Amino acid sequence: MPSMKFEPLTLWFTGLSGAGKTTLAGRVQQALSQTQPCFLLDGDEMRQSLSKDLGFSPSDRAENVRRAAAVSRMLNDQGILVCVALISPHAVHRAEAARVIGPARFREIYLSASLAVCEARDVKGLYKKARAGALGGLTGIDGDYDVPLAPWMIIDTSAEAPLESCDRILARLAQSRRGIMQSA
Repeated sequence: MPSMKFEPLTLWFTGLSGAGKTTLAGRVQQALSQTQPCFLLDGDEMRQSLSKDLGFSPSDRAENVRRAAAVSRMLNDQGILVCVALISPHAVHRAEAARVIGPARFREIYLSASLAVCEARDVKGLYKKARAGALGGLTGIDGDYDVPLAPWMIIDTSAEAPLESCDRILARLAQSRRGIMQSA
């Protein structure tokens, strides 16, 4: 694919824990960074810094999404693309993120890996803890997840490799007339 520069956008990767949000967002960020500034805003990193004062109550989850959207908007305003990897389980909060960032700049990418696949991956051991009763409110177990009704893209990370998914996202960006700023 020829190198291209894109308008500052926010690619918002959403899905269950273990769906591959950070992995895929990281690959896309690395690819886009070859031609222009692109920042990865990871939910786990946010929880260790910008949102370390927040828990997992509904209001804290809403605030975490709000903070991610505000940072994304500021970066987009500076001409920087942003890849957000955040469970963001509630549709209303993702809609608010789109409003804050601006609908023209917000691209929701739903990673549709099934709960069984995510539990099998369980890199952080969260599902094991939740099933043992040591962790409450885990999205997908006893916490709700609102599946996006009309995301910009749906990617089943159990059916394709991260590199293939990354290439599909880049191709979709290239096809979007609003996405292309200039050919390099």
